[in-house]
Amino acid sequence: MATHGSLTKAGKVRGQTPKVEGRKIVGTSSSVANKSNFKKRFALGRFPGQNKPGQRRKRR
Repeated sequence: MATHGSLTKAGKVRGQTPKVEGRKIVGTSSSVANKSNFKKRFALGRFPGQNKPGQRRKRR
């Protein structure tokens, strides 16, 4: 059974690619997230999740 490509070239492109450092992810504090969740759920009266009552489509 024939192989695709030679083993001597394995990893050639990855080895030549310059290393790029990832950005540091800075998350929000939990109190800010809790405050926005409280506002959405209790003050505005929305339901959690994607199936909000006003946006549901009826089945045929």
